[in-house]
Amino acid sequence: MVVITIDGQTCNVEEGITVLKALKENGVALPTMCYHPALKPSGSCKLCGVEVPARTNGRPIIMLACILKVHDGMTINTKSDLVFHSRKKAFQNLLRMAPQSRAIRNLAKTSGIDLGPPPDNCIRCRLCIRVCKDIVGPGALRMVKVNGSLFVKPVEGACIGCGTCANLCKTEAIKVKDENNVRTITIRDEIIGRHSLLPCEGCGKLFATPKYLQHIDNQVGSHTEIKEQHQYCQTCAKMFSERVKSFRDRPQKVGLPDPKHAAG
Repeated sequence: MVVITIDGQTCNVEEGITVLKALKENGVALPTMCYHPALKPSGSCKLCGVEVPARTNGRPIIMLACILKVHDGMTINTKSDLVFHSRKKAFQNLLRMAPQSRAIRNLAKTSGIDLGPPPDNCIRCRLCIRVCKDIVGPGALRMVKVNGSLFVKPVEGACIGCGTCANLCKTEAIKVKDENNVRTITIRDEIIGRHSLLPCEGCGKLFATPKYLQHIDNQVGSHTEIKEQHQYCQTCAKMFSERVKSFRDRPQKVGLPDPKHAAG
């Protein structure tokens, strides 16, 4: 056994084990992504850096705990500013290779490191905001500044579930998911709207939300040419309209005179 000091606390550990193992045995957790107990350590992720005095001059340096072996009298610091900056840099380097990784961000968060807002595929073109306000009408999206950065945010309760914003989004930052008779529209992890779906009166397919149909009814309900509304999906509405048009355009047959009344 050898005696080491971890963050000011003296500990007895087995000689020759790694600093990472010694820390774990003494209840000190370090972030790691490339370490596995069944494999030889590689030090690839650089997350497990700790501060130790250099053997040559005693100057504090960062060494990787998964590779470094303990020795008698060793002093280890896992909470210094030097460790924090080294760890943050390691997380940032990993994010450059995997910018969408939740695992990296979650691990950084548990390690007390703020990596800033995650990428969300949104390029702030405002197409979604403009079409919802200027064309569809509800104005269910707006641009909001959060911690100095602009984000597209939902206006609570305003979404009608039409999905136009997602259809126009060039980068697929806004997503529409229909599942278990419910339509959910999201941007990042935020819900823009969640609505039940109604069936088409023609084919029975779930196709629209009550709020959307009510919105359409409100927009056109007062028009003198509008008759009773029907709940048809696009396919059925097109099919029925083509049948009606075909019937209207069909030439009328001219009836022949009854032979009984024909002139002799």
